[in-house]
Amino acid sequence: MRGLYAITPETHDTARLVEQVRHAIAGGATVVQYRSKRIGHNTVRLQAEALRAITLETGTKFIVNDNSELALSVGADGVHLGRDDADTEAVAKLRKQCAARFSATSFIIGISCYNELSLAEAAVEAGADYVAFGSFFPSSTKPTATKADVALIRAAKAKFDVPVVAIGGITVDNAQELISANVDMVAVISSLFGADDIEQRAREFTNLFKSGIHVHQ
Repeated sequence: MRGLYAITPETHDTARLVEQVRHAIAGGATVVQYRSKRIGHNTVRLQAEALRAITLETGTKFIVNDNSELALSVGADGVHLGRDDADTEAVAKLRKQCAARFSATSFIIGISCYNELSLAEAAVEAGADYVAFGSFFPSSTKPTATKADVALIRAAKAKFDVPVVAIGGITVDNAQELISANVDMVAVISSLFGADDIEQRAREFTNLFKSGIHVHQ
């Protein structure tokens, strides 16, 4: 896992969401996470199925936020869990659930670790396939989110063998600081899906990983 990790915006407009995600993938996003906190169950299911179809078509990893049952039922590549859902027992249960449909090692489990290396250590021991830290910068999506320091990425990369993901207020103007710290992926919502040209913005993030050259907007 490396590059742009696209997290979907909250919207009831499924057709527009599908279009936005297609643009993000066309620009180079390698992972798409479906995140929905305030939308009704039927719409959530419809959107997850639509995005699973796109990601299968394009060979893009598809992750569902916080809802392991939905992830398993639509055949997602994995699930992203928060602090309260990611203990060893929960991860083991998920492995067992997915074993009937996938090989036990193919279902991706990512875990939010905020600004705590100790949480990441526990997550990796529990079987996490990647760990995520943040917020690194002020975020309009989560304005009260815990703040993390870039030094945490370096510490995590030195300590763990699993991919490290950064999230929180990331733009093409500040992503290079994280990439220079050897982060594996940057997770982006607003700066990506709020862009006038989503495909171009995704390409700018992707090019940062390819070239290491800072891109100004």
